[in-house]
Amino acid sequence: MRTRERPSEIRRLAAPLARGLDAAWQRMHWWVAAMIVLYAVSGTTIVKQDEVAVVLRWGKLAGATPALQEHGPGLLFSFPRPIDRVVRVPVKHVSELIVGTLSAALPDEDADPYSGSLDPVNQGYAVTGDQNIVHADIVARYRVRDAAEWAFYGPVANDVLRVEVTAALVRSLGEMGVDRVLAEGRKDLIAIATKRAQEGLDACRSGLELSSLELTRLAPPVALAPDFDAVQSAFIGAETRRKDAQAYAATIIPQAQAETEAATQGVRGAAERDLAIARGDAATFLALNREYRANPMVVGERLYRDAVERALGRAGSIRWVPPPAGGRYNGFRITVPGFGQAVGTPAAEDEDAPPR
Repeated sequence: MRTRERPSEIRRLAAPLARGLDAAWQRMHWWVAAMIVLYAVSGTTIVKQDEVAVVLRWGKLAGATPALQEHGPGLLFSFPRPIDRVVRVPVKHVSELIVGTLSAALPDEDADPYSGSLDPVNQGYAVTGDQNIVHADIVARYRVRDAAEWAFYGPVANDVLRVEVTAALVRSLGEMGVDRVLAEGRKDLIAIATKRAQEGLDACRSGLELSSLELTRLAPPVALAPDFDAVQSAFIGAETRRKDAQAYAATIIPQAQAETEAATQGVRGAAERDLAIARGDAATFLALNREYRANPMVVGERLYRDAVERALGRAGSIRWVPPPAGGRYNGFRITVPGFGQAVGTPAAEDEDAPPR
């Protein structure tokens, strides 16, 4: 006859636990099933219109090509964590980052702003090409261009952007003089710094694209501000006078050219008129000369009559003195009143002298 083996102590202690688990399963098995289902669908993500999603599977980017790595707006089904991690990237949103690495700390209200010196530990600065110090406050506007590259940086992408923008601006300032930087060269400075910063972001595969750089403040140290302002005012005054001179030249030169052209045209017209008159007189003289050579008596008489008519036509008044008996003016002299005897007075000369 076999003897019954006594249950072990472990089984005796585990029996109540097993009965409790069995009873819990009988009452809550549908809760467990629901939790399993919720866990399975927890990898589903809604990608918004301005976003692109990438999936990191076991820490590695899922997809062999960029087209397969990036997922557009809509529902995205993936495995739950820790298998997959979905990163949504706002590719159409333009963000701003304030870069204050080259900014100077503002002085205390009670302190004299022109008495202190630059603290290179606590204050940022850059050196221009002519060994002058300037401070700059920058606002960088950017967006995510490559979602796959940006997903590996995440929040540290701002640190990368800050470093690249600072390095690009320091290098660009070191190639330009302070007068140009503070005056007309600011636009060129921003363009060169933006290009260099973008090259640095591309080299480190940050996935970011710079939209613009804005210099909200670019100024010399506070202690030297009055001197720089004086130089700047002198430069602006010289530039204003230069532009005024250019404007005056642009006004007076065309006027002088117009007057010169008018005078030239007038002289040319007078020359052409005088030349035409001279040619006409010459042609008249040549024609008269030909007539005179052909019939000198007739032409001479006509010229004489024409000369007498012109002389009489210019006279103020004409008085005819009838001749004495016999038809001669013997013993008479015709003079101009006021210069001698009156018209028709007897002459003291010989009576047989011919009339004058």
